[in-house]
Amino acid sequence: MALNQGMLAPGSNLDLLKGLRELHEATGGGSSQVTVVVIDGPVDFTHRVFVGADLRTALGANIMSAEAGNSMAEHGTHVASILFGQPGTEVQGICPGVRGVIIPVYDSVARSAPQLEVARAIELAIEEGADIINFSGGQYSDTGVADQWLSEAVARCAEAGVLLIAAAGNDGCECLHVPAAASTALAVGAINSLGEPMDFSNWGHGYSCNGITAPGENILGAVPGGGVSRLSGTSFATPMVTGVAALLLSQSRELVPAVAASPLMIREVMLRTTSPCGKTDATICQRLLSGTIDVEGAVAAMSEATVIGPSGVSPAGGCGCGSSPQNANAESGVSASVRPSMADAPDGQNMVYALGNLSYDFGTEARRDSFKQLMPPVEINGEVVPPNPYDARQLVAYLGDNTSEARALIWTLNIELTPVYALEPTGAFGADLYGRLVEILAAEILGEGEEDHVQRVSIPGRLTGNTVRLFSGQVVPVLQLENPRGMYGWKHNALIAQAAEAVSGRTSATADLLTIQNNLRAFLDRVYYDLRNLGVLSSDRAINFAATNAFQAAMVFSEALGGGMQLETIETEMSPFARADADAWDVKMKFFDPENTRRARRVYRFTIDVSELMPVTLGQVRSWTTAV
Repeated sequence: MALNQGMLAPGSNLDLLKGLRELHEATGGGSSQVTVVVIDGPVDFTHRVFVGADLRTALGANIMSAEAGNSMAEHGTHVASILFGQPGTEVQGICPGVRGVIIPVYDSVARSAPQLEVARAIELAIEEGADIINFSGGQYSDTGVADQWLSEAVARCAEAGVLLIAAAGNDGCECLHVPAAASTALAVGAINSLGEPMDFSNWGHGYSCNGITAPGENILGAVPGGGVSRLSGTSFATPMVTGVAALLLSQSRELVPAVAASPLMIREVMLRTTSPCGKTDATICQRLLSGTIDVEGAVAAMSEATVIGPSGVSPAGGCGCGSSPQNANAESGVSASVRPSMADAPDGQNMVYALGNLSYDFGTEARRDSFKQLMPPVEINGEVVPPNPYDARQLVAYLGDNTSEARALIWTLNIELTPVYALEPTGAFGADLYGRLVEILAAEILGEGEEDHVQRVSIPGRLTGNTVRLFSGQVVPVLQLENPRGMYGWKHNALIAQAAEAVSGRTSATADLLTIQNNLRAFLDRVYYDLRNLGVLSSDRAINFAATNAFQAAMVFSEALGGGMQLETIETEMSPFARADADAWDVKMKFFDPENTRRARRVYRFTIDVSELMPVTLGQVRSWTTAV
């Protein structure tokens, strides 16, 4: 994902929008009860404009240098200062009183970030208790649809009631960027001092439904190492909109806390109250997206009782996009602000419980060649050939006799062949953990039909904030492994055979063992492929542990599986009944009869506490039937 910036007009940013300074003063620069997360480059927290700001890097985020001359830090620092710059400094931020969290994602070498890393950052922002996410970046997309990782992360924002505000892009064409093009996001284009669309600002049909324009020319911001500069681009129009949204949310919570608007309601209000295009040129109007941000109009709308209600507000423009079901669900549910933030939570909230495949990497050619020199030659079809470190069978044989050499590898957890974490065993169990990794890798390379074949692995660990650059150039976060508990090699074939046998013993003689096996296999595959996740969010850790704990699940699901039913949905919600110190989630699984869809569904619910690295189940599994 590339940055969205452009470059080079006097005055404070607060004076670029009519009514903004008045809103800023009325709210005192924003409430500390509002959390704005900025996903961008690293930020120079030592710059004097941030002195006194409630601003930090997210726990578990990649730690990156923000020294002067780092272009990624220049971008991140500039964007952050537009929002959080303190009063009386060179850059007076739009919402300096809110709680700010920074999640750096841009690689200083590539000057971009993969969609996977942006998705990872969005999920981390949700875990931080974000109300609003500012992403001044994006990637061109022919269809306006992001890859699965990013699409699911954006959907999670809406489900959690989090407002994602993203730059529309600087290609100067009728084209879309992701994630800005997502129907639940708020896309931001740039206008100049005359209110006209800037030449580089993107437009497109999708943006006419979810897009808004704001000043993006010569926006004042801080520079790493000291000083200020003025830059142009949709990157800098985006925090202008984010700042206004944060102030509107602050005002709502301060004035009417009992019925305060959700961040997604703020989005709808801002879309509904945009200033319409006053030009006769249809092309210019199209480039203004749904219209230009109107601070005074939004403030007036927020004061109406009909706005601060249970239902959403349709966006302006008559394009028929309206609020998606995700929006409606999020607005009627619990807002993200009621969830505890990582900053206020007990230590260890940077935990991960992920599912994937184990692999390895050398990092550099030199390290790869060192293994090639140390490994013995192999005989293939009677011919002795040099060793190949990329052949997992040869490497496993070498590590079996030289276990300590496992420390020289970069062990990775992959999902769909994509490395998502670098695994770093540590502590008193470090040697045992390296040995366990070698054992799992040896089981992974067995034939798929063999009983001891490991199809995937569950990994519990903690994000360290450190990263590792792989041989391919990809940068992945380091996941620290502390204890063998919870590290399971998923012997798919053995698990299904044993669980199916246990289920069969509890069902009637008419139960089809093959059907039970197929249903169990579908259950495990469904969790891994359809609900794949990074294992960071508490709800995701609960789902992943539910899959890992399939033996218990199989025993409980005997009635459904024995009756030929299949898994329909898996849902999670915070458990209302749990210990005071627990991070407990109810996992609900619904089964249906594929041969008789009119038959009542069977629902099973069990509670999982993910407050420790090794999740645990609480209480007994409950079940009931439901018509839908």
